[in-house]
Amino acid sequence: MPKEETFNRIAVLQKATEVFHKKGYNGTSMQDLVDATSLNRSSIYNSFGSKLTMFLDVLSYYQSTYNDSFSKKLAKAYNASEAIQNIFDLHMHEIINDNDRKGCMVVNCKSEMANQEPSIKSFMEKNQDRAIAMLEDIVYKGQMEKIFNQEQTAGQYALYLFSSVQGLRMTGILNKNEEDLKNLIKTILKVLY
Repeated sequence: MPKEETFNRIAVLQKATEVFHKKGYNGTSMQDLVDATSLNRSSIYNSFGSKLTMFLDVLSYYQSTYNDSFSKKLAKAYNASEAIQNIFDLHMHEIINDNDRKGCMVVNCKSEMANQEPSIKSFMEKNQDRAIAMLEDIVYKGQMEKIFNQEQTAGQYALYLFSSVQGLRMTGILNKNEEDLKNLIKTILKVLY
């Protein structure tokens, strides 16, 4: 029978997220995780299994936190156009407030690990599929409301928007100039109208 955890799992995931986000998967040692979480190695291994499974838990935790922010922002949107704008604005504000220039953990992980580890690749593919499906739904509604053009399918625009968000996040690691980011977003979104 597995031992009962005597620590706050969410607090540990938050601390581990900070370390992985700052150093990446390959740059994070088990000692970094011990130091950050105040757990000993055996507790980490007993509770999470391995550094990799802990990292996957961290990615899921990070993504669910992000999804909560998106849901709140999308719930405030009046129409599809405002929903798409809100998504890009949320990313822009994340970039501007990222004083350590860490970037988006999921985007960073994709470039670091997606081609190295099948379980991470699977996580990234599922995450991408969910994000594109959400964007496709918004674009489709915008096309039905005659807000967005129908030159391409909602799915094609969704993939374009998903790729654009990732590009924006990568650009934002080096360029946090709000005016530049606003102009970039404006250029990206012109395609829809």
